[in-house]
Amino acid sequence: MLLRTAVFLGVAAAAGLVTSGGEGLPGTPAPGSGPGAGPGPNPAAGAPGALSRGLPEKAYRLRPMTAEAPARPPAAKPAVRTRPIEALPAEAGTASAMVLTFDDGPDPRYTPGILDVLARYGVRAMFFVCGEMADENRDLLRRMAAEGHVIGNHTWTHPLIPKLSRPALVSEIGRTSDVVRQAVGEAPVWFRAPYGAWNRAAFEIGAELGMEPLAWTVDSLDWTEPGTTAIVSRILKGAAPGVVVLSHDAGGDRSQSVRAIESYLPQLLARGYRMTLPVLPAARMR
Repeated sequence: MLLRTAVFLGVAAAAGLVTSGGEGLPGTPAPGSGPGAGPGPNPAAGAPGALSRGLPEKAYRLRPMTAEAPARPPAAKPAVRTRPIEALPAEAGTASAMVLTFDDGPDPRYTPGILDVLARYGVRAMFFVCGEMADENRDLLRRMAAEGHVIGNHTWTHPLIPKLSRPALVSEIGRTSDVVRQAVGEAPVWFRAPYGAWNRAAFEIGAELGMEPLAWTVDSLDWTEPGTTAIVSRILKGAAPGVVVLSHDAGGDRSQSVRAIESYLPQLLARGYRMTLPVLPAARMR
């Protein structure tokens, strides 16, 4: 009797070891894989699933779960302004600073040439893009972001804002922000009204989408195609600490604008000016 009991226990123990430890061993069929066998173990019921195979049990259990990660706080929205920012604030570090901005692009005929000149001198600028152009030239958006430039929102079709209904304006601004976010991973935080024609709705919608309004202090008037010399002269004459320069990289023949930056940028740098980017108000940076 004792002998038979010992043999029975030994066989049962051996069978238990094979059942619990045989999965994954060479030549050993996995549970549920034999003929007529039922479904295998359910990971949701506590058995290790496919992600845990080949990993130590502790390592699998110690993996952090995404759902338990602390949520990122939402970005602070700017206050609704009644007029756009036109120049850099008079603060320490801006005594020789200027901002170069380009509107209406990106245009594959002219934007790459402007980007090449900026890269040659290690200068960053701002590009206020129109959604219909940005949507067709996302590679240029990615290049802008990769080279450290700031991409701003300039509406979708460059309309005269005061003539739009509020829903139409929401679409113009919102769609453009969406395209930029899809292309570079972040939505714009700066907005510029076409023609500099602002209204209350533009300020409100821009703020709701997390953008500050930026205008300019020096207009190169390159959009009138006055000639390269005239563009260069106007920018050099208007150069001063804190100014924001308006030029264009699309919206017409901008070959003069490309040739102009090849001339005025090295002259500005030689005069001691530093091309920089505007900084968001401190409240937005918290």
